[in-house]
Amino acid sequence: MKFSDISKPSKDLLGDDYTSSVTLKAKGKAGPIGVTIETERSPAGTLSSKVGGKFSYAGLNFDKLQGKADGSTVLETSLVPCTGCKMTFKANKGADLGIEYTAGSITTTGSLDVLNMSKLSASSICVGVAPGVNVGGDLSYNISGDKGGLSSYNMGASYSNGPLFASVTSASKFSQFNVGVLYKVNSDLSLASSTTHSASKSCDVLAVGGSYSGLSLGTVKAKLGSNGVTSACLVSEVAPKVNLTASGSISGGDLSTFKYGFGITM
Repeated sequence: MKFSDISKPSKDLLGDDYTSSVTLKAKGKAGPIGVTIETERSPAGTLSSKVGGKFSYAGLNFDKLQGKADGSTVLETSLVPCTGCKMTFKANKGADLGIEYTAGSITTTGSLDVLNMSKLSASSICVGVAPGVNVGGDLSYNISGDKGGLSSYNMGASYSNGPLFASVTSASKFSQFNVGVLYKVNSDLSLASSTTHSASKSCDVLAVGGSYSGLSLGTVKAKLGSNGVTSACLVSEVAPKVNLTASGSISGGDLSTFKYGFGITM
């Protein structure tokens, strides 16, 4: 497990599938190449598309090669030089060279900004400190400019036991702590919450929500945010290999603030 995933269960329940966009995503194969076409409708009604591919050649994995409507491109590659070690390169607006190494219960990751040579990031997490307990931390170091030096550092831990999952992570150099909790009531119903704690505010409930998958129609999710916005979504397989996600949100009882979105993946 990577440090960035230490709060993943509760974050996914409260964050995934909620959208205010209208999208269509189609996946297919062109020989050895996996092709993806993503189309999104803007608020003005115009359509823009992204075309991407995924393939491997001579041990080098092209995980994402994508062209966008504005003419920009995205490139993500990976290489496994030895067991437990994975090297990555990601280029979009910037360019980052990364490495991930796993040995037993320890996963260490690092990345270097090779475009501007300005930032070095590293994080590591130890899995198996105790049954169900993960502990880790991350740090970033500016290697150029007037702000050279250690720019950020944080730590976190997670605990999982049966239906309960809980995580605590620090933010802004330990000036804030984020707590995520997920509880599986049964095989169909899960509940989650996200809170922050700091010296200025002892407890701020960012969101509470749940998901229910016991309907033949699909999985229903809903959450209430601290900003008063109530959101709900439905994820359903409407046909074999065709998934529909429909989402809506409203602030308080003001119907003028209603926003909707849906996406189709096939």
